[in-house]
Amino acid sequence: AEATRRRPQLIPVLDQVTARLRNPADELAVRFQQFTGAVMAKGVEDNAFYRWTRFVARNEVGNDPAKFGVTIDEFHHYAEQRQAEWPDTMTSLATHDTKRGEDVRARLAVLAELPGDWTSVVRRWVRFAPLPDPALAHLLWQVTVGAWPISRERLQAYAVKAAREAGTGTNWLTPDEGFETTLREMVDRIYDDPDLHREVTDFASSIAAPGWSNSLGQKLVQLTMPGVPDVYQGTELWDHSLVDPDNRRPVDFPARRELLGRLDDGWLPPVDETGAAKLLVTSRVLRLRRQRPELFTGYRPVFADGRVPEHVLAFDRGGVVAIATRLPVGLSRHGGWGDTTLSLDGHSWTEVFTNTSYGGNRLTVAELLHTYPVALLVKE
Repeated sequence: AEATRRRPQLIPVLDQVTARLRNPADELAVRFQQFTGAVMAKGVEDNAFYRWTRFVARNEVGNDPAKFGVTIDEFHHYAEQRQAEWPDTMTSLATHDTKRGEDVRARLAVLAELPGDWTSVVRRWVRFAPLPDPALAHLLWQVTVGAWPISRERLQAYAVKAAREAGTGTNWLTPDEGFETTLREMVDRIYDDPDLHREVTDFASSIAAPGWSNSLGQKLVQLTMPGVPDVYQGTELWDHSLVDPDNRRPVDFPARRELLGRLDDGWLPPVDETGAAKLLVTSRVLRLRRQRPELFTGYRPVFADGRVPEHVLAFDRGGVVAIATRLPVGLSRHGGWGDTTLSLDGHSWTEVFTNTSYGGNRLTVAELLHTYPVALLVKE
């Protein structure tokens, strides 16, 4: 349709082509479908997404980077539609083809709440460690703070791949040695200059805690919303991997078994750099879905009231209520939850992660989310 609008003289030819593409038995239709996916992947995900770097947390496979987010109402509408039409489709936060690990994106999402702070530091860093491609430089600085601490070798490998995928300063077929040397020098400066290294470390540390809140929230939503949840290997703990081959490194399964054993013995982990809190959420939700599948057969939005209701995302799947924190930096600026409440029916509820019992039809969010920024209530 767009081609005919722009080039009306081609309408007779395009009509012939379209007639064949609409015939599923036509070999052209089959081969065209095989071809367009690869063109889209290489042209959009592996090229344009490395050039348009305004906010790279959105530059993900299957996503539209121009759309920064959705409202609570939009999410509920989408989830209700998914439950009605595609209840058995997969939900995922990471795959073998993810451009940035799920927890890198969750930390980068904090930048959307701190645009002024980010603008200030990134302008200074760009001047301190210059690169002739400003868009690529912005990509690399976002990835650096999103994945920090990251080894020099991993960041160097990512920088070269990202530059070649973008195809502006260098490319895969004819690499520009001069540009890539400048690129490596930029990355080296992050590690070799004490002041810059300290600034990067301090800034990444300042957004780590709200990033963890985002991580736990998106994991809870992914595992409990309509659909069949998929957990990419290794992402049971924080996943700060970058694009392949970085996200295909060996997984330390013994460490995960050891932490899971402690959780099963009753340990309530803090939300810290170990990622054990994420393993708690992942294991408890998946076990509940296996043991009580009847609790996950419907969908009903649950809305908060009070001081900061916009910071709560909650829904009832049919006897189990998931509660996640939205925009944690803004919540902190408002001084916390205050009198924010959730209205549920008068049953008694058990919170899965802390094994705490609650009763009544109005539950205070501050109490529900006292230990973790997420909660999962099961009707007793």
